[in-house]
Amino acid sequence: MQRRHFIQAASAVLAGTAFSSSSFAAQAKPTVEVWKTATCGCCHDWVAHMQANGFTVVTHDVSEADKTAKRASVGIPAQLGSCHTALVEGYALEGHVPASDVRRLLKERPKAAGLTVPGMPIGSPGMDGPAYGGRKDKYASLLVLRDGTSRVFQSH
Repeated sequence: MQRRHFIQAASAVLAGTAFSSSSFAAQAKPTVEVWKTATCGCCHDWVAHMQANGFTVVTHDVSEADKTAKRASVGIPAQLGSCHTALVEGYALEGHVPASDVRRLLKERPKAAGLTVPGMPIGSPGMDGPAYGGRKDKYASLLVLRDGTSRVFQSH
């Protein structure tokens, strides 16, 4: 059977069931791939935040130099860096980006490299545990455009 005919037949079968292609896509968990150092506790907490919000997360413990190289390779300028770099559906995520912002990014699909929360602001996901005494500083998730410039995506 030719591939085209197979796909058409499979689509016809799925269209008649509760598991249509559109409902399957809606239920799929996006996978976030994270590059971090092994000893970073706040990175671990951000990973837990993403998992708790419905993302599948795969982590890679790497050296600081490898993490810096990964950040550059995905289009995040050094001055917008943080403690971990991630990829989700072709977008870069740098630092403590809230899951809600990632969901919005994936829904809107802007032409951009991705999102960053530069530095490590207190109160951002992964920087919000009991050790911080409930403190929450104002911060913003920035949309990083492909030319390296950025603009505010969401204020928190």
